[in-house]
Amino acid sequence: MKKQLFKLALAILTSQINNAQTVSSFAGSGNTGSTDATGTAASFNIPYGVAVDASDNVYVVDTGNHKIRKISPTGIVSTFAGSGSQGSIDAAGTAASFYYPTGVALDASDNVYVADQSNHTIRKITPAGAVSTFAGSGNTGNTNATGTAASFNRPAGIAVDASGNVYVADQGNHKIRKITSAGVVSTFAGSGSQGSIDATGTAASFYHPTGVALDASGNLYVADQFNHRIRKITPAGVVSTLAGSGTDGNTDATGTAASFSYPIGVAVDASGNVYVGDQNNNKVRKITPAGVVSTLAGSGVAGNIDAVGLAASFNYPSGVAVDASGNVYVADYSNNKIRKIGSTLSTEDFDAKNPITIYPNPVKEVLNVAVENLKQIEIFTLLGQKVASSNQSFIETAGLQLGTYIVMITDTNNNNKSIKIVKE
Repeated sequence: MKKQLFKLALAILTSQINNAQTVSSFAGSGNTGSTDATGTAASFNIPYGVAVDASDNVYVVDTGNHKIRKISPTGIVSTFAGSGSQGSIDAAGTAASFYYPTGVALDASDNVYVADQSNHTIRKITPAGAVSTFAGSGNTGNTNATGTAASFNRPAGIAVDASGNVYVADQGNHKIRKITSAGVVSTFAGSGSQGSIDATGTAASFYHPTGVALDASGNLYVADQFNHRIRKITPAGVVSTLAGSGTDGNTDATGTAASFSYPIGVAVDASGNVYVGDQNNNKVRKITPAGVVSTLAGSGVAGNIDAVGLAASFNYPSGVAVDASGNVYVADYSNNKIRKIGSTLSTEDFDAKNPITIYPNPVKEVLNVAVENLKQIEIFTLLGQKVASSNQSFIETAGLQLGTYIVMITDTNNNNKSIKIVKE
């Protein structure tokens, strides 16, 4: 076939491609460390929880470093609070200290709340970085009281509603606790005995609840870790099972026909979809408001592959967060990275000043790519399996079967764009 030039717009992609989700490494080298830098030049030590503010800054609970890190929208990593040494000091910025913190959430004023697990406290950090103890005596316990007169047992996940109430997955107590903006701690749901009973308030039971997240209607979603379930709690305290059979598994299905393996983190988008860090399955799962469970990304095998959908891999993904554009951020615990899952149609991709020209299309043996600052070319099947890659301005296609593929082109700033090609 005569060589032709094609400038392909993303608008011509099929609906299958529209639904593809690209996993990339947003920050972290993959090596254990505590380096403040940009993108993959930075380093973390078993990051556990993540949260996103209205300006798309990502806050990371860097558990092994006893720090709270902040990542700007452009990937610049800094230390927001924490000295790096375990402790329980209330102070500003790096003069403060934490002890294996796990959960993080923000309120409407950008105050950051941290579940400081091994200190058994809930800490508060102002936008200026001033750290204080919001609730918890520092001793293991189960006392409902105000501020530091209350007690927790290894608090894990945390969420804040529009009124400033803070919800805590009190893991060791098998409860969900509620803290008013004035610091008054009460038991929102859970009997305190491990179990899996759907009921109201303290008549319900959990088994090591870990992650919590709120939707726009004030419903609270709980990653009920040892029950392998995602639970839902209405504002009135009515607890039900949104998804999960209660048995360790890896099934995509609806409601209790689906299964999880020690889910850790939960997040909710503007449409009410729930995202789950399904840790032992090494996947990020998605649950619709109707309870339909699917795999958003992850092959199920532990790894560190940036790719599309099921071709990507994680290593014990934990906390998850969703920004206003629907991008999902994942604390990839054992990879010491923060991963980003975004649509291949992201508006942050290459703009009109850096057009992509590919030729020929349809292609037979070699696909050529013309774009400034090219870093990598990757070819995926429509199911997300990566079948070829190159860091040159061309990529061999002779060995591919006939059909339609997605080409993902990445520049040196880690922007990427996906284009459809046909192999003939």
